[in-house]
Amino acid sequence: MHKSVMDIVEKKKTGQKISVITAYDYTIASLCDKAGIDVLLVGDSAGMVMLGYDNTIPVTMEHMIMFTEAVSRARQNALLVADMPFMSYQVSTSEAIANAGRLIKAGADAVKLEGGRAIAQTVSAIVETGIPVMGHIGFQPQTTTLAQGYRVQGKTAAAAGSLMDDAKALEDAGVFALVLEMVTSEASKAISRAVLIPTIGIGSGRFCDGQVLVAHDMLGMYDKIKPKFAKRYLALSDQITKAVSKYRSDVELGRFPAKKNWFTMDRSELDKLRKIDG
Repeated sequence: MHKSVMDIVEKKKTGQKISVITAYDYTIASLCDKAGIDVLLVGDSAGMVMLGYDNTIPVTMEHMIMFTEAVSRARQNALLVADMPFMSYQVSTSEAIANAGRLIKAGADAVKLEGGRAIAQTVSAIVETGIPVMGHIGFQPQTTTLAQGYRVQGKTAAAAGSLMDDAKALEDAGVFALVLEMVTSEASKAISRAVLIPTIGIGSGRFCDGQVLVAHDMLGMYDKIKPKFAKRYLALSDQITKAVSKYRSDVELGRFPAKKNWFTMDRSELDKLRKIDG
């Protein structure tokens, strides 16, 4: 039986830190799940990491459904949360509810929306249908870059206070957890103390109730962007490139395939073949 939303909420009450990994495919997700990760997040960053877009804006519901289905087939233990992509929840409340439902049908246990007070009513409407929602404030990849670029949030007391208002509004709307992205450590500490729901930090310091990293960043597989906050536990991109280069060389020099890599006929069948060949 996999973890529930309440299992994640309880971790804050007991002081246990929450581990979250963003994964998009069956193979990586199954390995992360096997490692005991609390939450698998199917992020719309799949558009960049898996599809090669420059940002998350082009990601569609169809993309997110495909990635969510793949991860849902992999997970055995973790809670599964799926991002709602840009413009899947901003047009109308009814459309937001319908799209959230599509992700639940694809295998998610909950959905994640970016935004603060402005989307509180939408969040509340989704929650009222019985669909759990994770919030996301601070740097919001879908929209913050349009006006500000990649900037740390909560650098002034006023900005931190605004983020706290967003956090409380989302808590009141019914989110069960809240992602804080690229928020100053001081602001994230204050927000984490101010709300009863778990906070999940990404580039927001150690005072959050949990942390999230993109699996491809953590494993050193995605080199286009290297965020300061993304600790690299491996450098797989270098190892993979070297392995593929070695394979290419082996093919060109005739070292691959070797005899152990191919199949052979029985001697009697080989004799028959030779007669056919003349």
